[in-house]
Amino acid sequence: MSTEPVATPNQTPAAATTPPSPPSIHLRAAITWLAIFPLVAIGMLAFAPLWADWHPVLRALLLTAIVVPLAVYLVVPRLLAGYGRLRRH
Repeated sequence: MSTEPVATPNQTPAAATTPPSPPSIHLRAAITWLAIFPLVAIGMLAFAPLWADWHPVLRALLLTAIVVPLAVYLVVPRLLAGYGRLRRH
C-alpha cells in the first residue's frame, strides 16, 4: 500500500505557488521612514509643553521609547501590508 498523497485536479504544484519576494532594503527603509517621521513630529508637538525644561537626551529617550514600539509593532507592518496589496494589483 502506498503512503504518497494523491493529487486532485484542482491542486497546483508547489513550485507554481511561490510567495512574492519581499521589498528591497531601499523600499523598506523608505517605508520605515514614512512610519517614523510622522510619529516623531506628532510626538514632539504633543509633548512639547510637558518637557520644555527637560534635558534634550531625556526628551529623546522618552520620544524614542514611545515611537519605536509604535512603528515596529503597528505602523510599519500595516504599511508593508498596504504595499503588498498594491503590488499584487
